[in-house]
Amino acid sequence: MGFTIGAIGSGIREMRDLRETRPGGRRRGRAPEGTAVAEYTGLWGWAVVPGARAGRGGRGAPAGGRTACSCGSARCPEPGAHPLPGADEVPAGATLDEATRVWARTPGAAMLLPAGRTFDVLEVAEEAGRRALVRLERMGLPTGPVAIAPHGRAWFLVAPGAAEDLPELLYRMGWDDTTGLDLRCLGKGDHITAPPSDHGGLGPVRWLRAPGLEQAACPPEARLLLGTLAYVSHRALPLRGAPGRLG
Repeated sequence: MGFTIGAIGSGIREMRDLRETRPGGRRRGRAPEGTAVAEYTGLWGWAVVPGARAGRGGRGAPAGGRTACSCGSARCPEPGAHPLPGADEVPAGATLDEATRVWARTPGAAMLLPAGRTFDVLEVAEEAGRRALVRLERMGLPTGPVAIAPHGRAWFLVAPGAAEDLPELLYRMGWDDTTGLDLRCLGKGDHITAPPSDHGGLGPVRWLRAPGLEQAACPPEARLLLGTLAYVSHRALPLRGAPGRLG
């Protein structure tokens, strides 16, 4: 996974120091964005990428009140939901000082997490995700971190490689027709907005199930969650005929 137990121990020590600097004892000169980034890099072992921010109005905003993106493109296809071109990534394992120094180059940027490295992401509708999480917990199946985005989507973090294997995994589970399945997987080259950053000008992303040390370093295999997520996601859609299932 590229993040060892020794690195986790170092990250824990770093985060103890970091937490001592929070409100009431925060060291001067350290922006809260830097400490949030350091928690992802130093404690969870995830790289963080500076992302664009979205807003309305102001100089350079598109006409008609449409959402403007801080990347400056009037035709941006994903306002406030993509990496900033040319911005420096904060690598996994970066310390508080390192994260603060790098993030100071892009003040106000959203925090984005790259998929396809330490985790891939199974994405479903928010309501389906909430119901699936309840089912998974009742069945005693392992679950990793789960985030809720303000555009009504739930992100389940799973072991990397799921994006490449998704069609085959679904087929083996009997979903040979996925046209009515509101489920997709994000992998290499994709990013998700990290809580509590704003996503697309719609509001903050929130953790439905926050990361833990074990789940962050070793998220569950997609196959353990996929059957439940596919079933609940299909039931959440309007009836369009049953999917093709293998007997």
